[in-house]
Amino acid sequence: MHRRSLLMLGLLGAVAPAWPAGDDPVESVMWAFFHQRLLGGQAFVHDPKVLLEAPPFAEDSRQVPIQVDARAYAGQVVKIMAWAELNPIPQIFVFEPGERVAPMLAIRIRVEQATPLRAAVLTRDGLWHIGSTRVEAAGGGCTAPSVVRAQAGWEDRLGQVHGARFHEGDFDRLRLRIDHPMDNGLVGGIPEFFLNQAQLRSDDGQVLASLELFPAVAENPTLSLEVQGAGQARLWLRDNNGNEFEARF
Repeated sequence: MHRRSLLMLGLLGAVAPAWPAGDDPVESVMWAFFHQRLLGGQAFVHDPKVLLEAPPFAEDSRQVPIQVDARAYAGQVVKIMAWAELNPIPQIFVFEPGERVAPMLAIRIRVEQATPLRAAVLTRDGLWHIGSTRVEAAGGGCTAPSVVRAQAGWEDRLGQVHGARFHEGDFDRLRLRIDHPMDNGLVGGIPEFFLNQAQLRSDDGQVLASLELFPAVAENPTLSLEVQGAGQARLWLRDNNGNEFEARF
């Protein structure tokens, strides 16, 4: 496994402001649809404590950094779900942090056009807390030809994990990049081929956090999360073709 330190994710963040709990802060006509489709119509509140950060404009629609921070509800979070409402493949991830992993995740995504972004945080009381923002974009990030596939020898690097672990107070920050084309099936002649499952595990095999990924995630995906404890952590990954990869940090 090749390892190297990564630069911090370049989040030119626009943190969602406070708003009345009953109002949609981005006034999207798609909210009711996704409330039913992804959240099953369950109880929710638009919540400024769920911080969803993204650049105001996507300079590269194929690599848009976002960060979801629900640490205001640390110890209460069951799962975190994120999606881009106007993407052809809206879902981004479903994240289930365990007790030793902070409810915070940064990742890079594709956007096809200007779109509202949502992060839905389910707490133990059964309520969904919704963080929202909007990213402007020139478009085409989901249907652009693959950059990874144009690089010689990409097959030999498939599944390599690059990254490092940084001590920050009570938690260690993991910053990772995985070599994978993350094909979404929207480019002619190239079927879906993407990482769809990940687990952060302790050295004795205990699952610390689970992550389901979707093809909206950018090529060579980057992940940043926080884990508590001094022991080694292992990242296990599997793609939709059944290939499995693992790295220790």
